[in-house]
Amino acid sequence: MIKVLHMRRMSSSWAFLLLAIPFLLVSHGFSEPESSADIIAPMAKEEQEALYSVLRDLVGEWWNGPELYPDPCGWTQIQGVSCDLFDGLWYVTSLKIGPVLDNSLECSEQAQFSPLLFQLDHLRSLSFFNCFSSRQRMSIPQSSWEKLSGSLEILEFRSNRGLVGRIPGAIARLSKLESLVIVENAVDGELPVELGKLEHLKRLMLSGNHFAGRIPDSICGSWSELLIMDLSRNSLTGPLPSSLSNLTSLLKLDLSDNHFNGSLPPELGQLKNLTLLDLRNNDFVGGLAQWLNGLTSIENLLLAHNPELGGRLEEIEWGKLRELTALDLSHTSLTGEIPAAMAGLKGLRYIALDGNSLTGGVSPELAALPCLGALYLNGNNLTGRLEFPQEFYRRLGKRFVSWGNLNLCYDAAAKNARAVPYGVARCEQDSRENVSYESVLNAARAGSGDLNGNCGSLGSFVVHGGVIWGVWVMLLVVVFL
Repeated sequence: MIKVLHMRRMSSSWAFLLLAIPFLLVSHGFSEPESSADIIAPMAKEEQEALYSVLRDLVGEWWNGPELYPDPCGWTQIQGVSCDLFDGLWYVTSLKIGPVLDNSLECSEQAQFSPLLFQLDHLRSLSFFNCFSSRQRMSIPQSSWEKLSGSLEILEFRSNRGLVGRIPGAIARLSKLESLVIVENAVDGELPVELGKLEHLKRLMLSGNHFAGRIPDSICGSWSELLIMDLSRNSLTGPLPSSLSNLTSLLKLDLSDNHFNGSLPPELGQLKNLTLLDLRNNDFVGGLAQWLNGLTSIENLLLAHNPELGGRLEEIEWGKLRELTALDLSHTSLTGEIPAAMAGLKGLRYIALDGNSLTGGVSPELAALPCLGALYLNGNNLTGRLEFPQEFYRRLGKRFVSWGNLNLCYDAAAKNARAVPYGVARCEQDSRENVSYESVLNAARAGSGDLNGNCGSLGSFVVHGGVIWGVWVMLLVVVFL
């Protein structure tokens, strides 16, 4: 009986919906509009024509915007084009060209910048990705940027191997610019001094180009809001300017893979908010300076492959660098011993001290670092016994390297090859007892509460010989979304 009633109720409901469908279709305008003007959103004619011209010069003459997208900000939106209403009219506020999504507009081999680009004077964001190939060279427009000075906040040129020439000084007229990204192109020349006029700049990324010369001393004078500065993988030279100390908000400074030289300026120690300092693969000298103690927020300290840097690890007050998670000082001509104080940095995940002239022993307390996932000590003059427990060798595996220390041996009752350090001889047996892994665990828990707690995964964090900084992707999303 209950099933019958239920079926009747369902039948009644379906019958009501069938009767209501014609009225729903009519009330929601399912019929064709009387004219196209009824559905095309208002857009200034000059704005629309300028947009079509800009896209045609980039995509190719075959692209027929008026027919394909008669209402580019309304019901026939173009992928990569965003609009906002101003005084009742649509204006383009974001233009992103390049193969980002499946239906994104891509540049042709004859792509070029239309002079009408600067007529889109409500643009806040302008981006060109993989647009200009090496088969056809193109330069960044040298003039007319002042026409976008009242609106443009983000300007990006990414992976355009045919984009050559210099950064035009006229870009400094973009008084509202917050993000300037010119990455993986073929842009060259010196950094224009005019960039120092961009007072609201928060992100400057110029990596992977052919820039040369020095960083102008005056360029950092007005960048008090700058958060990220990445000039890596260029041909920049000379000592670092002391004016870098003006970047008081800076979180990330990446100057790796250049030809910088001279001593590291002590003014860098004033960057109290800095979380990443990457100076790898340069020609710095003068040793590890005590100003490093001032980097109290530093998480990633990367100075590797500065072969004449020199210095001693004991010169640094490691207890002040409590946020440190990655330390790469490999191939920097370090001398002296590995200080036991480094074992107190409970957040350390990665330590690379290989390719130096370090002497003395290796503290077994390093095994008590709860987050440590990689330790490279190879190619030094370390001596004595490695007294790490077998479980430490198992946990790190190939990410623990200590070969190339002729007077170093390991002290463990190995049961299999995976529990011994590769390339290190076993110590001669004596009456000394092997280190208990339980004692290491207890020491780690006493200092940090949990050997593995809140350490994350090393696999997505860092790889020796090249660092993968997923954390900065997250940072960019937080800052610029």
